[in-house]
Amino acid sequence: MTLPERWTETLQEWRRKGRYRELTPGRGIDFASNDYLGYARSERRGSSSPLAAHSGMASRLVHDEPVWEQVEAKLATWHGTEAALIFPSGYVANEGLLSTLMEPQDWVASDQLNHASIIDGLRLSKAERFIFRHQDLNHLEDGLRTAARNSAANRQLFIVTESLFGMDGDRTPLAEMLDLAGRYKAHLIVDEAHATGCFGANGCGRVEPAWRERIPATVHTGGKALAVPGAYVCGSQLLRDLLVNRCRHFIFTTAMAAAIGGWWLEMLEHVTGDEVKRAALHRNANLFRAELSRHRIEAGGNDYIVPIILGDDARTMQAARKLQAKGLDIRGIRPPSVPAGTARLRVSIHAVHDESTLRFAAAEIARVV
Repeated sequence: MTLPERWTETLQEWRRKGRYRELTPGRGIDFASNDYLGYARSERRGSSSPLAAHSGMASRLVHDEPVWEQVEAKLATWHGTEAALIFPSGYVANEGLLSTLMEPQDWVASDQLNHASIIDGLRLSKAERFIFRHQDLNHLEDGLRTAARNSAANRQLFIVTESLFGMDGDRTPLAEMLDLAGRYKAHLIVDEAHATGCFGANGCGRVEPAWRERIPATVHTGGKALAVPGAYVCGSQLLRDLLVNRCRHFIFTTAMAAAIGGWWLEMLEHVTGDEVKRAALHRNANLFRAELSRHRIEAGGNDYIVPIILGDDARTMQAARKLQAKGLDIRGIRPPSVPAGTARLRVSIHAVHDESTLRFAAAEIARVV
């Protein structure tokens, strides 16, 4: 049984039981939402947006606001997929997606440095887990080879990775990983949280349009480059239907206010055409890294997330405090956010940083480190 066939069978069973769910906008006087004191539609909210008058507080299956259908349609078009589904946060999106898609008899390979939300989603799924060394495709293939050899008829194989790692700033070799997935009939799922808005011709991320049919799901956040609350999953309409019907993280959570949907529509108009900011971001990252090299400071990764690994927790936090005293808001990152012995300064380069500031920051880091 293929993965889409499994999803179809699940949804057909839901229909037979009379439990199939669909999202429908609210109609008439609101007796559905949990807006008990009426504040969601009150002028006291202080927003001039017309969407502020439409913010029923409930699960989308109880009270759905039409703006989210508009947002999801634009997201699907942007990423070249059939559908998209909004979640309140990236953590919820990852945990909900993975715990819904995977079943206990399945097998999943997860990068050693994947985000906590991926780790927790896989734990909830109860699928057999194989943790491969960070971006080590040989180790991944070892696991895939064994899993494929022992695979039962109803077992699905998955690979989960981030496309750009948020603490190490390094890119996953997605093309090679996708080829490996195809060789062993595994499904690649990609978390694009740190790449969305910053890569691709229109900022849609590192997953290329030509790969879409071979990647069942990608996860994206609004709370990074897009500067809006929430996150979303992109994939097929069948995947969206499955999540609406089976994902507890979607079914049992209050939807974000409709006014936030207005922010999403506004930011999507900006980000899809903002090649100037994308170019400035990568140019600034290259400049900053060159300045660090000039000062003989080693940095990890190869993009706008720049980790400077010091190892010792106390030394890292002391360095961060000295930099903050110089007006540079650079934070120290310690375990459990990163593996033991890899405490680091994490520098996040922005498109709006000017050249003199970047040179100053690199010099100060060199002085402190």
